[in-house]
Amino acid sequence: MTWWSDGADDEPDEFDEFDESSIRSRPNPKGNRPRTKQRPEHKGAEHGRVLSVDRGRFGVLVRENSAEEAVITASRARELGRLGIVTGDTVHLVGDTSGAEGSLARIVRVDDRKTLLRRSADDSDAVERVIVANADQMLIVVAAANPEPRANLIDRYLIAAFDAGLAPILCITKTDVADPTSFLEQFDCFDLEIIMGAKDDFPLDALKELLVGHTTVTVGHSGVGKSTLVNALVPGTDRAVGRVNDVTGRGRHTSSSTVCLRVRDSSGNPGWIIDTPGVRSFGLGHVEPANILKSFANYAIPAATLPKSAGGIELSQAHDWEIVDRVSAGELGESGKARLESLQKIIATLEK
Repeated sequence: MTWWSDGADDEPDEFDEFDESSIRSRPNPKGNRPRTKQRPEHKGAEHGRVLSVDRGRFGVLVRENSAEEAVITASRARELGRLGIVTGDTVHLVGDTSGAEGSLARIVRVDDRKTLLRRSADDSDAVERVIVANADQMLIVVAAANPEPRANLIDRYLIAAFDAGLAPILCITKTDVADPTSFLEQFDCFDLEIIMGAKDDFPLDALKELLVGHTTVTVGHSGVGKSTLVNALVPGTDRAVGRVNDVTGRGRHTSSSTVCLRVRDSSGNPGWIIDTPGVRSFGLGHVEPANILKSFANYAIPAATLPKSAGGIELSQAHDWEIVDRVSAGELGESGKARLESLQKIIATLEK
């Protein structure tokens, strides 16, 4: 007899094939609840900023700008799957967020990212590596000499900055070793914020003014003094610094991790600077080649002595071939021609 039968007779009917009353279920050998796709909402999770990443452990600042501010250690919750968490991410945490020694919280949610700075191993590698999240400025650190500055590497940084939506700042160190004036002329076509100084006479206050209110990621060739600059901006940081090889003129990779540090100006106003390990190359395999000339035209400024061409149409509104023709005609001066030639070489490597 089934639940839909009144027992009046035992004659088979059309619903007998759906009778499951005899089915026996096997008990769960582990004695735990079956898994479900429904995940907890963690409505009471605490908000934080990821300051560092180290082998599956994350340094997270919680209760920022309050008397209870603390840097805690956290792990990634299983429900996040393979979602990567990087320095600069803003996250939500549960568990022990006291910051006491030995405590461990869990990151259960990552906020939508405003920006992502990425790079690939080389130009032919489409696999991208996310460096930092939520930065809005890029501090490109270049030495006037020792190691020698490379315009092509700066072009690559600019492409990555424009692609990620970051405002670039060009920072020249070691001006006591060489005069960077002629080198900087190669970038006259860009409206770049430039700050420079010597080892013992660097305008730190002026640089701090540019950093306050922003999250700025530093990039640069190994040995240009990036970590030395960060140590000066944030006393007590003790980022590892190295020396340049006297024979090869190259620096060693000293800082091996990416870390986010708070910078304050003379009035105590805060900003964030994210120091990254030095690199000798910067792959752009993740960048769409079609966007490179558009970015170049959008951030370039016409030479002051030359009138606007093409019937008054802004360069950023031109087609790729029009951009090439107008730059070749001198609209961006000699520096514009040099930068266009460099960008075209980079585009050629990306399109192979």
